[in-house]
Amino acid sequence: MSSPDGGPAPAPLHVRGALLVDGTGAPARRGDALVVDGRIAQLGDVDAPAGARVLDAGGLALAPGFVDLHAHSDLAVLSDPQHLAKTTQGVTTEVVGQDGLSYAPVDDDSLAVLREQLAGWNGTGDDLGAGAGPDWRSVGEYLDRVDAGAAVNVCYLVPQGTVRLLVVGTEDRPATPEELRAMRDVVRTGLAEGAVGMSSGLTYVPGMFADTAELVALAEVVAEAGGFYAPHQRSYGRGALQAYAEVIDVARRSGVALHLTHATMNFAVNAGRARELLDAVDAGLAEGIDITLDSYPYLPGSTTLAALLPSWASAGGPAATLARLADPAARQRIRTDLEVEGSDGCHGVPVEWGTLQVSGVRHAELGDVVGARLDELARRRGAEPFDVFVDLLRTDSLGTTILQHVGHEENVREIMRHPRHTVGSDGLLTGARPHPRAWGTFPHYLGHYVRETGVLGLEECVARMTSRPARVLGLRDRGVLRPGAVADLVLFDPATVAAGASFDEPRRQAVGIPHVLIAGVPVVADGERTAALAGRSLRSGRDTVPRRPPARPPQNPTPGGPS
Repeated sequence: MSSPDGGPAPAPLHVRGALLVDGTGAPARRGDALVVDGRIAQLGDVDAPAGARVLDAGGLALAPGFVDLHAHSDLAVLSDPQHLAKTTQGVTTEVVGQDGLSYAPVDDDSLAVLREQLAGWNGTGDDLGAGAGPDWRSVGEYLDRVDAGAAVNVCYLVPQGTVRLLVVGTEDRPATPEELRAMRDVVRTGLAEGAVGMSSGLTYVPGMFADTAELVALAEVVAEAGGFYAPHQRSYGRGALQAYAEVIDVARRSGVALHLTHATMNFAVNAGRARELLDAVDAGLAEGIDITLDSYPYLPGSTTLAALLPSWASAGGPAATLARLADPAARQRIRTDLEVEGSDGCHGVPVEWGTLQVSGVRHAELGDVVGARLDELARRRGAEPFDVFVDLLRTDSLGTTILQHVGHEENVREIMRHPRHTVGSDGLLTGARPHPRAWGTFPHYLGHYVRETGVLGLEECVARMTSRPARVLGLRDRGVLRPGAVADLVLFDPATVAAGASFDEPRRQAVGIPHVLIAGVPVVADGERTAALAGRSLRSGRDTVPRRPPARPPQNPTPGGPS
């Protein structure tokens, strides 16, 4: 017999004396589990065969492996065999290709741009071998690399900004009809090669240069394939509600299933306004639009410092951006956009320098700025915060990452209570002091928002981490405890589980999660990472069923005609 990934199956495993939290939201119950050939064979009272390995749960909760619906581990899953950030908090499946930017599909020219642009998110990829960076070009080739050995399972979203970069470039202009047809073909190919949907990064170059009609045209292709659309929208600040309305309209007009990734309402202008977002979601659901959402359980956001620039300053790619930062007239225009008008890169809100905290730098010699806020750096240097901002961007080759302290606890709690809510970490793994959500999202939900505050019940919270994200992805046989399901499993202690990671020590391992298995293979045992690389790609078609909403004709003609 073989395991679900086609490799040799481990011996049967008897998990004894667990609290079964099955992922459906049903009440937990005491019982055992038997894993045979990488799948759950029995639950409750089990008849374990002679010679089965025994894992004494001692009353720990046994749940399906957690699914991170928004991860930035695109390169880490290939370069870091341990991948402790995710394996040790119980994550068994991650969704990458997020925010409209990743490393497939590409050609040599677009890859060179992306390696520079995404250095703050993922590093440059030099550790993938001989300093050459990624050696794949297509979605299928990337997923093949995952299949060669990964710490966790991986689903991929076709990144709309990467597609635009490949076909149109970095210019701020509408796509021609021919380019639009070419982009639709590229998206279609990526889905056929295994991607489960499409993402957008509508505050990032070049994806932000797409208008609504272009997004609809690409989303139609995703809908035809039964995938879903996960946009990082144009604003989470002053224009947040209008931005949510746009992507809901994209779903309405294209028929695509919509997943609102890192759904939040940030900045002072949105304090206490989460209900307005949820009302828009509920209105869309009442129309028959298939909408889900995810969120991380923290207040600050995290991105690159360069992301705050106005879109016109980022057009043309990193080299053009750096040239503008060296030009006095362009710098003054950027300053006005940031400090007075509210840059579109800063979500339409005039920047507050004291909310921006450096979390990482690309060049090690700048390490003394990590942990400081920009207004603090300005006081240290006797300079204006804007000048510190520009100097950092230039000396760090646009690779500086930041925390942006702009969230509101009441919004976080109200959004996580919505019945269509799921969990995504949105954690960057680079930098000296990354956001703790990369290492702590799932235990922080279970420890703080279940045990300490009671915002969510245990069974409900586990469902939002397991079966509900599995349904978003269309996974055939993951996300629940039931006979026949793949044995992606996590054992945790509801009484002690907590995020070890903090803002001061963001890379500390979770507390109270001693065992994690993928397809029955232990990847964490007694709190220690094993040597197993049990993860593989989970591909559309092979591993999923279509997430297809009720058929309805598009409400506008596709620009450029069908293809």
